[in-house]
Amino acid sequence: MIKAIVGANWGDEGKGKITDVEAAQSDIVVRFQGGSNAGHTIINNYGKFALHQLPSGVFYSHITNIIGNGVALSVENFIKEMKSLEERGVPKPNVVISDRVQLVMPYHIQLDTFEEARLSSRSFGSTKSGIAPFYSDKFAKIGFQVSELYDEEEALREKINQVITLKNVLYEHLYRQPKLTVDEVYNKLMEYKKLLEPYVADTFTLLHKAVKEGKNILLEGQLGALKDPDFGIYPMVTSSSTLAGYGAVGAGLPPYEIKEIIAVVKAYSSAVGAGEFVSEIFGDEADELRRRGGDGGEFGATTGRPRRMGWLDLVASRYGCQAQGATCVAFTVLDVLGYLDEIPVCVAYELNGKRIDSFPPTNQLKHCKPIIAKLPGWKCDIRGIKNYADLPENTRRYIEFAEKAIGVPIKIVSNGPSRENIIYR
Repeated sequence: MIKAIVGANWGDEGKGKITDVEAAQSDIVVRFQGGSNAGHTIINNYGKFALHQLPSGVFYSHITNIIGNGVALSVENFIKEMKSLEERGVPKPNVVISDRVQLVMPYHIQLDTFEEARLSSRSFGSTKSGIAPFYSDKFAKIGFQVSELYDEEEALREKINQVITLKNVLYEHLYRQPKLTVDEVYNKLMEYKKLLEPYVADTFTLLHKAVKEGKNILLEGQLGALKDPDFGIYPMVTSSSTLAGYGAVGAGLPPYEIKEIIAVVKAYSSAVGAGEFVSEIFGDEADELRRRGGDGGEFGATTGRPRRMGWLDLVASRYGCQAQGATCVAFTVLDVLGYLDEIPVCVAYELNGKRIDSFPPTNQLKHCKPIIAKLPGWKCDIRGIKNYADLPENTRRYIEFAEKAIGVPIKIVSNGPSRENIIYR
């Protein structure tokens, strides 16, 4: 059976933990899109980890972890993450990289950095990981697929020459930077070839065989529905589709085989980077929530930037679950809200004086104001509770209120950062 775990909001929902928990029953975990521009935080007996490109199944010896063809693969970061696991005593995981995955080149990271600096106050809040230039090149058909590293030297050098002719126009005339050379790019590709050799395989055939054999496959998405280039807060989005539907493309699987889609929704809201965020809060109220949030506070797993904070946005969460095609919801970081007497929740938007319940495109979204309802708090620590019935009445009321508004059953409740802090309904 194939199951997808994806974010319903801006990312930062706690997908890493849910994937880590669900991976225990899986044979294969696949990262199907995105690059090292976001991280999944996982806490287990080995410690606390922020994984950026490695699938969240790497802590289990029985799992085959696949980096799918839809990923933006940064070789440097991949090697660094593998080393970091080894240094911290994690047994060497079984990791396989698709021979169709494309490579994030050093010039992608440079171009990302140059462009953010050029845009200045109008920048996209990029993590400067080279993601937008990478996907631009992929769809402009001038990216480098891992399989191309095994081409004849002459053919590869010819392609490099074509690519850098285009890049050097930007380097020289727009950014006033030294030009790229064929040798420098070729040597870097050969370095990557050597580093990746032990991991590269035909994952398409491997996955289709696994489907035939009835293996349990987990698809792991990065970021959330509101960062999708089609359905998110465009243009402040990422450059690959963050939706479960893209899992079929980014891994190379039949779409009808994806039977379960777990959309992860946070019990309050947070976001890293620029863009519309209707339920955002500021000042002391935001600082308090940020400080108490997550495990050790709400700071980006990749950037370390303080996350923007807000209350649970039921309009955005309902829309995100619809965009993901969610069959159930995992509701996370519920324990964080235990300090509040009353918990504000965004139940609808006001747009030009009218109440709306749908999530509009960005040009209208920027004019929306939140309509807030307040629910009674539970004023106690709920970590360690294993059964739903044992949660305080007001906690259950909060969950059920959210469930009714989202319209998708909340089957998993996370009430703490560790693997054990989980309740199944």
